[in-house]
Amino acid sequence: MKIAIVGLGLIGGSMAKSIKEKTSHEVFGADLDRETLMMARMCGAIDSELTPDNLPACDMVFLALRPGAAILWAEGHAEDIAKHAVLIDLCGVKRRTVAALAPLAAAHGFTYLGGHPMAGKERGGFVNAASTLFDGASMILTPDESHSAGLLERMKAFFLDVGFGSVTFSDPEEHDRIIAYTSQLAHITSSAYVKSPEAQRRRGFSAGSFRDMTRVARLDEDMWTELFLDDADFLTHEVDVLIGHLTEYRDALAARDAETLRALLRDGKEKKSTAGGA
Repeated sequence: MKIAIVGLGLIGGSMAKSIKEKTSHEVFGADLDRETLMMARMCGAIDSELTPDNLPACDMVFLALRPGAAILWAEGHAEDIAKHAVLIDLCGVKRRTVAALAPLAAAHGFTYLGGHPMAGKERGGFVNAASTLFDGASMILTPDESHSAGLLERMKAFFLDVGFGSVTFSDPEEHDRIIAYTSQLAHITSSAYVKSPEAQRRRGFSAGSFRDMTRVARLDEDMWTELFLDDADFLTHEVDVLIGHLTEYRDALAARDAETLRALLRDGKEKKSTAGGA
């Protein structure tokens, strides 16, 4: 297949490297940064630059951009996307992109499928992209009734081929509701946690817990602001839930109430056991 990847940052660059290392597909790349394009060519992540001439020949088009930029690119290039092609956005929210791109695809005759790879690093950019980024990760797809079982099987096989451990099917509403908790809330909590004055005085007093809590505070504020606001309804609810639970701990501490504090901690431990994970 001929595959286009628009945006060669951490996610797009890793997708390009994964495809080239693990499959025989031809990859065309596009990025606003000419230096990034040159690096991608030199290291073999892409075969050549994506152009108006080769876009119509592409069988798959990945949009590894922020939601707003992904929508604008698709609107500007819809006429050049082949009718047989599948357009997949890799954005961290799905309601906004699906609402804009599904009707655009229908109007121009190609297929659109919402996607979100559940993988990342705290440092972005092509220089941090890796062919192993998606190894064992979940790829979320948001099909609707217009997508055939055959298409979904082909997409599942493709993502497993490039290293994903599983493919999860969802709908945009469910995706955005759950991702507000599993991803976005963690970034907000980390950002707020590291603002304590004690963070500057912690040397010699911190270990794994501090590293785990602060790792994702090193984020791209422009990208995450867009994602947070696109999911503001669900994310606001999750922040309120967290504040409510923190208030319970705070009140138990202020009252020196050992029994309540012990019960809160036990409840958290039990819920972690039920939730699973590392």
